Amino acid sequence: MKLAIINDYQDLAREAADWSSLPNTVETDVYARRVENDEAAVLLAPYDIIVTAREETLFNRVLVDQLPNLKLLVTHGQRNAALNMAALAARQVTVCGTGYGFPIATVELTWGLILSLLKFIPQEDRAIREGRWGEHLPLGLSGRTLGVVGLGTLGGGVARVGKAFDMDVIAWSQNLTQERCDELGAELVSKDALFQRADIVSVHLILGERSRGAVGAREIGLMKPTALLINTARGPIVDEDALIDALQTGKIAGAGLDVYDQEPLPADHALRTLANTVLMPHVGGRTRENFIARYRDSLEDVQAWLDGNPIRILQ
Repeated sequence: MKLAIINDYQDLAREAADWSSLPNTVETDVYARRVENDEAAVLLAPYDIIVTAREETLFNRVLVDQLPNLKLLVTHGQRNAALNMAALAARQVTVCGTGYGFPIATVELTWGLILSLLKFIPQEDRAIREGRWGEHLPLGLSGRTLGVVGLGTLGGGVARVGKAFDMDVIAWSQNLTQERCDELGAELVSKDALFQRADIVSVHLILGERSRGAVGAREIGLMKPTALLINTARGPIVDEDALIDALQTGKIAGAGLDVYDQEPLPADHALRTLANTVLMPHVGGRTRENFIARYRDSLEDVQAWLDGNPIRILQ
């Protein structure tokens, strides 16, 4: 039986978990790089078991149908938009997930993006290295309004930090309750009111049919010209074209982004040219600690499946 661990571009899988503990009938290969879809079918065709990270390789119907030996697919986390679950079900492939590790990581990155924008950290770092000094006047957080779109685990974590910075926290999502807002000391407001009032809008929705494009040209148009938009959720939740237009024309002051419609972000993408952005390569939950925890869970998934008692079954 052949096992492939793919998209291990930080080369952590072997360090994180003892794959040699699997039966010696399992031959394990680790691909410490991103597996692109144009090579995936040929590369992965021999494998019975595949362990993937998040959304780097698109397991669409075309690819799944070209993997004749695939019986078990393990993905980091509990949801992976890159997996065509219907196609995998049709092929009777078992799909298992892992724990998320430490979800606070995305909260940390959100605040890293906010502080980088408000304190002009990338610009000042570059200026100092190039021989200049003190080109921007940083902005503060106390007394400003933080608008949180989606007040679940991650949005709630962001809200708590906002309160610690003495910010006014307002929140909205389609099913948000007053009880949840009271728990976090946030004010429940309408969607329009959030975009109109917030100095910083931070997006924490799960991508789905209802949330796709939830932050569109209309919502961005309601924002203050001094406001910032932060997206560490998923790219398609925000209308990327509308965001670029707002950044280019000064309709909003800046954006901190960890997610995009297309990842990796194309080399000629307009976002790469905008000085009023701070860009990260979809690393919100991808800390060293999280990857180690997820690879250990992945090994447990494989061992349990081989023993005939699969765990963390997604399908």
